[in-house]
Amino acid sequence: MDKLDQLIADFASFVWGLPLIILLIGGGLYLLILSRFLPFRYIGHAIQVLRGKYDDPDDPGQISHFQALSTALSATVGMGNIAGVAVAISIGGPGAMFWMWISAIVGMSTKFFTSTLAIMFRGKDSNGELQGGPMYFIMEGLGKSWKPLAIMFSICGLVGALPVFNVNQLTQAINDILLIPNGVTVGLNSNLIIGGALVIITSFVILGGLSRISKTASKLVPTMVVLYFVLVIIILGVNIEVVPKYLGLIFTDAFAADNYTGDAMFGGILGALILLGIRRGAFSNEAGIGTAPMAHGAAKTDEPIREGLVAMLGPAIDTLIVCTLTALAILVTGVWQSTDANGVSLTASAFGDAMPGIGKYLLLICIAIFSISSLFSYSYYGSKCMSFLFGADKKHYYNYFYIISIIVGSTTSLSMMINLIDGVFALMAIPTMTATIILAPKVVKEFKAYSKRLKENKA
Repeated sequence: MDKLDQLIADFASFVWGLPLIILLIGGGLYLLILSRFLPFRYIGHAIQVLRGKYDDPDDPGQISHFQALSTALSATVGMGNIAGVAVAISIGGPGAMFWMWISAIVGMSTKFFTSTLAIMFRGKDSNGELQGGPMYFIMEGLGKSWKPLAIMFSICGLVGALPVFNVNQLTQAINDILLIPNGVTVGLNSNLIIGGALVIITSFVILGGLSRISKTASKLVPTMVVLYFVLVIIILGVNIEVVPKYLGLIFTDAFAADNYTGDAMFGGILGALILLGIRRGAFSNEAGIGTAPMAHGAAKTDEPIREGLVAMLGPAIDTLIVCTLTALAILVTGVWQSTDANGVSLTASAFGDAMPGIGKYLLLICIAIFSISSLFSYSYYGSKCMSFLFGADKKHYYNYFYIISIIVGSTTSLSMMINLIDGVFALMAIPTMTATIILAPKVVKEFKAYSKRLKENKA
């Protein structure tokens, strides 16, 4: 078992390593150059679309642009933004955040292309309902001969969408921040209670289908981002005198790598720092993995470009805003230098330092909302993969399997299971990015036609 555990750990480490970074960042840069940075010139227009200016209730699809973005964000804004950033800074120092920003900018381009394709090449499930996502744009855009790629994505999605890692980390955060400091003995019983509570909350939402998931996400996501924003602004206010210093350090340390403590790579520490930041950014915003296009593919629209532009805002909110807030909280409080804590514990130390007494509990509320909202979206992604593989009438079985895995995640620290899910999740990027790169010229052509229509309508 130990050998198998090590084998799966090595597999997860390899998949999230250099090959995936080359595929995600190299592919993203290609898309960015191919489109000549066009999507970025339409950010204002993307916000108008998000606000519902172009909504038409008669358009094909199931949910609004705003609900689609909220559903996608509820999955990506999670532990990666709180624990992942802390890991990046504890190993790489302030400069790691700069490379996370680069990853987000490239990721915005990737999300634009993948989510535009999710609308351009929607397919029908066995019930005849319109569906979007990588498995459908592979089949509809590339043809039936590419079906093995679509099947690979869906099989990986079944395993990758399981919530074991998320639930495990949330249970640990509740134990470390709330229960243990207050003298509560933690063990199987306390973990079962946490797991049971999560099952009840999750079941209520996910068994109501996409409509209830998207409505819940559209209420939770803006609330959690605003709450987190307000809390970090308070931390920055308390430490206002050092904020300019650390903002500057993010830029200078990105190229000096003076605070990097990990292993060297490519013959130096700068290459290792770049890889660390980009990997953490890719892990956080999931651009190119293929999850978000499944949510955006359900949007009510007959204009693929509009949905691509809305999706593009995802990495900006996730990495450029939420991850930056976490990084600044950790940096200005100095906990990244004064404590050996890592992950969630490091972020908790920053909140506790700036707001003694209540800081950690306020962070725990954010962690709980971030994690629970992720549970809703991932169940939808997994059931969509189930529907593609076995038929729409079987997709509800995935939800029962999903609910059982919540109990498993809260009561065990199966590193083998967590590494397997982590690795398989990353494998979803291979079919997603392959199909996106091949179909990218069609997106550029559609963009030019959309821009022309937009100018004609304004005239």
